[in-house]
Amino acid sequence: MMKNILVLVCLLVLATTALSQTRSRTTKRSAPAAKTTVTAAEQAVALARSTGATKVADQIKNLTRFLYLLGGVAKGIEEFDARRSEASPAGLAKNDQNKAAVKTSLENVRVGLDQLEIHFRSTQGLEGYYLKLAGSASGAATAESQAAAGHFDQAGRTLLGVVNRLTDVLVAMR
Repeated sequence: MMKNILVLVCLLVLATTALSQTRSRTTKRSAPAAKTTVTAAEQAVALARSTGATKVADQIKNLTRFLYLLGGVAKGIEEFDARRSEASPAGLAKNDQNKAAVKTSLENVRVGLDQLEIHFRSTQGLEGYYLKLAGSASGAATAESQAAAGHFDQAGRTLLGVVNRLTDVLVAMR
């Protein structure tokens, strides 16, 4: 009989320890992270920076594409001008047409950079970047006058300086 009681006590002890070990554990949840509130003014400045950066990037893309094309056109114009005395009237007309197209494109580049400078100067949140951007349009105007004088290669080099300035603005905006 004693044996039966001892077995019964052992079973009860084992059952209670088994139940206590299978109990599910709950973990304390930490307090939710504090939410940062962004004011409408901060959102407007962030949007202005994003829009400004996109406009600068678009100008960089346009200028680099133009410079790539200008390289080939300028070389052709210079080679043609070197043997102008041997050229046909149709060739002369085509060369003059190419020169006019380059000059018109340079004018469009200058106008685009003027508009970009105005946008940066007049948009809240971009005024600080305007100081780095200022002079881009005047660089394009210099390239325009160099092309008008027939110095297409030098105009391209001047525009490379403008691209460098735009790139510096874009880096400052990140």
